Amino acid sequence: MFKKIKVIINLLKNKRATISVAESCTGGMLAQHLTSVSGASKVFKFGIIAYSNQSKIKHLKVPFKLLKKYGAVSKECCHSMLYNLSKISKAKINISTTGIAGPSGGSKLKPVGLVYIGIQNKKKIIIQKFQFKNKGRLHIQRATVKKSIDLILNSIR
Repeated sequence: MFKKIKVIINLLKNKRATISVAESCTGGMLAQHLTSVSGASKVFKFGIIAYSNQSKIKHLKVPFKLLKKYGAVSKECCHSMLYNLSKISKAKINISTTGIAGPSGGSKLKPVGLVYIGIQNKKKIIIQKFQFKNKGRLHIQRATVKKSIDLILNSIR
């Protein structure tokens, strides 16, 4: 994954583009990976870890009514996180993650391993739903970061 991150950082530098992240279920792991490469400071603007609903409302301006109707782990919440991050950061690439890493918190409708990843490149927004195998919290977080890295790479190539 380190090689992919180096490619992302170099592509962003060459394009004079920036990236920001809004993370929930990954708890900062995506930002940590993106900043693990020397030179990342030239392209990585910032990351917001909006783990609680209150932080999603306060810092990412996710409407309370949206959270009440759809929940924090939903396409709608992921989109709101992403859209508002893009307004705050003004980065060319923005990415948001929200999901259930477990081991608790899942239900029949929203099982452990359910994750939404949103990516925005300029004005194009894509929200994708994933159901990662429940092999533990760290596995789900790592799988989300890996998939996010792949989405970023595909978005900027």
